[in-house]
Amino acid sequence: MPITAERKLWKLCPFWQYGTASSTQNLHPSNQNGVIGSTASRSSSSVFSVVRPFLPARRRLRLDPAKNLYFPYEPGKQVQSAVRVKNTTKSYIAFKFQTNAPKSCYMRPPGGILTPGESIIATVFKFVENPENSEKPMNIKTKDKFKIMSLKVKEGTEYAPELFDEQKEQVTIEQILLVVFLDPERPSPALNKLKLQLAEAESAIDVRKKPPADTGPKVVGEGLVIDEWKERREKYLARQQVQAVD
Repeated sequence: MPITAERKLWKLCPFWQYGTASSTQNLHPSNQNGVIGSTASRSSSSVFSVVRPFLPARRRLRLDPAKNLYFPYEPGKQVQSAVRVKNTTKSYIAFKFQTNAPKSCYMRPPGGILTPGESIIATVFKFVENPENSEKPMNIKTKDKFKIMSLKVKEGTEYAPELFDEQKEQVTIEQILLVVFLDPERPSPALNKLKLQLAEAESAIDVRKKPPADTGPKVVGEGLVIDEWKERREKYLARQQVQAVD
């Protein structure tokens, strides 16, 4: 019995038959007991779990300046910069500074906890090395960087740097700030803004250092306490002396 050309083609390529069969089955899927729906849900969940680490983390803090720390260029001196840190969430957020140059840089405060909507101005101190040649401030390059991290905490939590080690998976790197030098003798918007922020930071420190108002008895001189009870007692003793004399 002669074999037709069509049968020869099917015989040479048998996998077409399976592909055709599976394709035919896909055209008429059976959605029994929600099998397809649950499979799709599991598939999307697994895809999200794989992609999630590569998605940008949601920011909890707003920084001003957002990308750089500006320092006046004064070789051989310790100079200051400032950055405003604001909590933009409705939760309590802990923040922490880190630098790759701890010997020449430090932050005040190095970390803390911000209430919802609270903002502070952090001051950054840096010692500027003398240049090897007469380079201009705009040409000075430095590898110093400052990293600021955030962590969501519960209300009433006391700040401790160890929080970021204990909850590494929940820590977000908000920004890595680069150091930019400014010419202190050349006015610029960045330099003017830096001066205003430093003045505001110093004012906030003075307020925190100011002792609370004393609501107790007044103290006049050294160790002399005047209160109502002592005045009445002295008056009573004076009357007793007058009566004894009479």
